[in-house]
Amino acid sequence: MAQAPMISVPLKATNEIDWITPLKSYIQNTYGDDPERYAEECATLNRLRQDMRGAGKDSTAGRDLLYRYYGQLELLDLRFPVDEQHIKISFTWFDAFTHKATAQHSLAFEKASIIFNISAVLSCHAAHQTRTEEAGLKTAYHSFQASAGMFTYINENFLHAPSSDLSRDTVKTLISIMLAQAQETFLEKQITDQKKVGLLAKLSSQAATLYAQAVEGVQENVNKAIFEKVWLLMVQCKFNLTSSMAQYYQALADDDANSHGMAIARLQVAEAHAREANKIANSFPSSVPPSSNLTTETAPILAEITKRHHTAVQEKLSELTKDNDYIYHQPVPAEAAVAPVAKLPAAKPIPVSELYAGQDIQRITGPDLFAKIIPLAVTESASLYDEEKAKLVRAETERVDTANGEMAASLDYLRLPGSLQVLKGGFDQEVIPDEDFRTWCVDVSDHESPGKIFDSLAAEKQAVLAILDKSTKQLDMEESVCEKMRSKYDTEWTQQPSARLTTTLRSDVRNYREALEEAARSDGQLAMKLRANEAEFDEMRVAAQSGEIDSLFQRAVSKGRKASIQHSPAENLLDADFDDGKPSVVDQIAKVDDILKRLNLIKKERVQVLKDLKEKAHNDDISQILILNKKSIANFEQQLFQAELEKYRPHQNRLVQASHKQAALMRELTVTFNSLLQDKRVRAEQSKYESIQRQRASVISKYKRAYQEFLDLEAGLQSAKNWYREMKETVESLEKNVETFVSNRRAEGAQLLNQIEQDRAASKSAQAAMEQERLRGLMERMSMEPPPSSPKPPGSARNAPAPLSFSPTGPMYPKTNFNGQYQLPSSPPPGQTTSPQSYMQQPTQGGFNGLSYNPSSLGRIPGPASPPPTQTNFSMGPGARGPASPPPNQTSFPQPGRHSTYGNPAAIQQQQQQQQQQHLQQQAQQQQHNFVPPGFVPPPPPPGPPPLGPQQTMHYNTHDYYGANQNAGRPPSAQQPPQPQHGQGDPWAGLSAWK
Repeated sequence: MAQAPMISVPLKATNEIDWITPLKSYIQNTYGDDPERYAEECATLNRLRQDMRGAGKDSTAGRDLLYRYYGQLELLDLRFPVDEQHIKISFTWFDAFTHKATAQHSLAFEKASIIFNISAVLSCHAAHQTRTEEAGLKTAYHSFQASAGMFTYINENFLHAPSSDLSRDTVKTLISIMLAQAQETFLEKQITDQKKVGLLAKLSSQAATLYAQAVEGVQENVNKAIFEKVWLLMVQCKFNLTSSMAQYYQALADDDANSHGMAIARLQVAEAHAREANKIANSFPSSVPPSSNLTTETAPILAEITKRHHTAVQEKLSELTKDNDYIYHQPVPAEAAVAPVAKLPAAKPIPVSELYAGQDIQRITGPDLFAKIIPLAVTESASLYDEEKAKLVRAETERVDTANGEMAASLDYLRLPGSLQVLKGGFDQEVIPDEDFRTWCVDVSDHESPGKIFDSLAAEKQAVLAILDKSTKQLDMEESVCEKMRSKYDTEWTQQPSARLTTTLRSDVRNYREALEEAARSDGQLAMKLRANEAEFDEMRVAAQSGEIDSLFQRAVSKGRKASIQHSPAENLLDADFDDGKPSVVDQIAKVDDILKRLNLIKKERVQVLKDLKEKAHNDDISQILILNKKSIANFEQQLFQAELEKYRPHQNRLVQASHKQAALMRELTVTFNSLLQDKRVRAEQSKYESIQRQRASVISKYKRAYQEFLDLEAGLQSAKNWYREMKETVESLEKNVETFVSNRRAEGAQLLNQIEQDRAASKSAQAAMEQERLRGLMERMSMEPPPSSPKPPGSARNAPAPLSFSPTGPMYPKTNFNGQYQLPSSPPPGQTTSPQSYMQQPTQGGFNGLSYNPSSLGRIPGPASPPPTQTNFSMGPGARGPASPPPNQTSFPQPGRHSTYGNPAAIQQQQQQQQQQHLQQQAQQQQHNFVPPGFVPPPPPPGPPPLGPQQTMHYNTHDYYGANQNAGRPPSAQQPPQPQHGQGDPWAGLSAWK
């Protein structure tokens, strides 16, 4: 027998779109992320839409493709606003019935169209099932209800439908058709199973009601040219058929209930509906439009079904009428008096959430493509949830800490488990040191020995003192030499006294010595601290290096125990047990030990539960849940948080139970241990236990103090090492300054000494020449011969000599610039008005041409060119007198250097020529062994340099203290004759040996 045809909804068609470009642009602009990181996700979404367009309309695969794409759209909507203002994509869909195109930028339109197609696919899948088989019938029954559920979702969540197929009236009509067909499918199953006619009547009545609702909606949509007319004929036929079936099965029920008259009336009504249904079926067109999703076999199948049912009704009506006429004679009510058949709904819309009930929805929809992108609102909500988690974890942590603290305090008050160990093993057991004691010993061993540090400090101190002594000796020697030279040369030694120049250096030396004395006092204090604790330091160091820290602690404790052990030998309580009617000591100790073990287990369990709670809270991320509930989270945020926090309830309950167990065990432990301590066999041992504890505390206190002293000593020694290192660097800098000062003073003294000796040599030569001139003049006066009348020899002319032109033929003396730290003074000593030229630069005007004056450049000078600055004439020595009158051929004494050539350049040139001639004549005379022809008058001396004094350039002399060569660099003709040696009996002769 052919199954009744069913209506299926056609699918909506759509155009192709591009998801990739708009999504990448939004990710870059809004989330500030690299869009290429999501290239694969965007491509996957685009491919899902392409696959959805070709989904089959009568298979579960097509349904899953549509639902997978729809699931990704729901997740996408939580992160990306797809509309005209943000991600602008034009979605074009064609009406499923009118085929008109509709385009919108709203993601809601896309989702509604997808859901419509899911409903259509479900209806097609149900309509094509073979309902004569049980599996097919169940699938059809479920799919019709699921289709109605999806259509219901459209009406509940999408308003303002842009196309007619999504309008509320159209969707409502489709819901009625799907539910009516689901009810009809269930009815077919019950008829096949030959259920009671009363049940079948109620199911048929409900199906007729649903088809009646569908007829109204289809009629309206046909009038609007939305649905095909064949749909109207289909639902009208089904309405009459199910109405007839409802009356037919109810008539059978009435007949069974002896209501023969009512049964006949119902069969009359059923016969009228069956006749109408058969009439519509016979008028059904043989060819149907493709959009109606009906086949060409629909018309004959409907005609056959309706005809068969109509025949069955007629036969039953004839049978009951005959029986009533001949047997029952019950009145037959009019049609208007026939009561409606009761209804029994067997179909209802299946919600979307239950569509895949019992299946892995994640497997169908696939993973969240954009799970890595978390919206800001979700992040804020997740932060609030994290704070709620943190509050819960803090509360439970505080609960655990409180319970652990109470246990520790109670055990410490009872002196457990230490007291129990003493009672179990007496005092012969090992005394274990604290971890702090081990740390102290290891730390002392790791540090450098204080004795070695003191040795290094002493060496540093001696090095600093040696440098200070050396610097002081150099300054003293320099000052001594300077003052001896001042005593020897009197006013000629113009070098400044060293005392005023070395004030700063000597002050630094004195300050450094005072600082060393203060440091020595500090070192003494550190040494006293070392001597006071050296024994403890050595013990701790040796114990750590040899690995005998425990032995050291035990020896220290045992020293205080020997006396008490000798007076009261230790006795093991387990060996001294005896029976006095009470539990033995062994049993009491075992009971206490068992309670302690149970307490430790509770503590471990509590700590582990708290650890699990923290780990679970750390890994608890409800971002995805918040994303899925993003649209409703504003109103139900706290309710959602509370629901999620319920997952921690088991951990909280376990912690509470652990606290209760601990409290009970602590009460039991207190009673049991106090009972043990009150035992007279135990009471005697309490004093021993307290004694050992006091001794232990004393040892700890002793080594703690020693360790603190060690830390203080180490800190002081480190500071001392740093101080001595810095002091050594400072005095080394001072030593360099002293050496620079002494070197500069030595160079200056050598220059001054050389100048003094040159001045003295020049003075002696000038005096000898003047004496010869005086004697010659006297001889000329005493001569009775008249002066010769012959022409004057060229060399006797008394023309004014030209000024000297200083040429750098002799040795030039360096202008020393002392760059030491302590500069020489720039002002002259108090005894002179001009500075010595060792302090000042040479003048560059007045005929010196910027060069230092060098008397040796003129050869041998017969005498001084001018008297010293303290005289008005030359001193001729004791008893000597100058010439009383000038020579006969002169009217006055010649005045060297007084010939004026101002304004007469020719005279200047003539004087220079005369000077050169005179110089050549002098050299010729020297070559002739100083032979003077008769009547020769020596020329006047050339204009000499300024009077020799302390302001002249200093020259080096090497035969004395300063180690220069007086004649070095002079030409042989300009060297002085050998001077008499004064070393014999000279008290200054030894100065030349000091450097």
